[in-house]
Amino acid sequence: MSPDAPKQSHWCYVAYWEHRTRVGRLYAVYEHAVSIFYDLPQGTGFCLGQLSPTESQQGGAGGSGGGGGGTAVQRARSKIGYGILLSKEPDGVWAYNRSQHPVFVNSPTLDVPGCRSLVVRKVMPGFSIKVFDYERSAALRQAGAADGPEVLDGPYDPNSVRISFAKGWGPCYSRQFITSCPCWLEILLNNHR
Repeated sequence: MSPDAPKQSHWCYVAYWEHRTRVGRLYAVYEHAVSIFYDLPQGTGFCLGQLSPTESQQGGAGGSGGGGGGTAVQRARSKIGYGILLSKEPDGVWAYNRSQHPVFVNSPTLDVPGCRSLVVRKVMPGFSIKVFDYERSAALRQAGAADGPEVLDGPYDPNSVRISFAKGWGPCYSRQFITSCPCWLEILLNNHR
């Protein structure tokens, strides 16, 4: 980071999760783009391989369901590879899948207004998706910010994006909740652009 970085405002935090357990601290992003990957040397950015393993990998609690939580996490971690490039653009936030495996994405601006089911998009290797649209987010807030929590079950953050590596979740998958996915990211966006 440049010496001026602490004076700049971060545009998002990135949290890395394994099932229901957050691993490591929140990673503040100051630059317009950040690479999120597993192994060094894949460039500069947020290296997930540098984080301490969770209890589920060490044989303790913390996995989803019975045994095998650590094995599922290890398999999913091995598929992250080059991971994603997260980029803040004038029209929104984009995710570029640099991995050899699909990633799965959900955000309030990808959901269908008034629909009771969650929309999870599959992004194949080498493809990108606008994971958060600033104009759509503003329109959704004006249309009725209270609609979000009433429509969705559980916590609702109108400024967050969830990205799972290699495993999907939601109505079209065997995993109904992202906390059932072995390795996933939570992108917590600053309210202002």
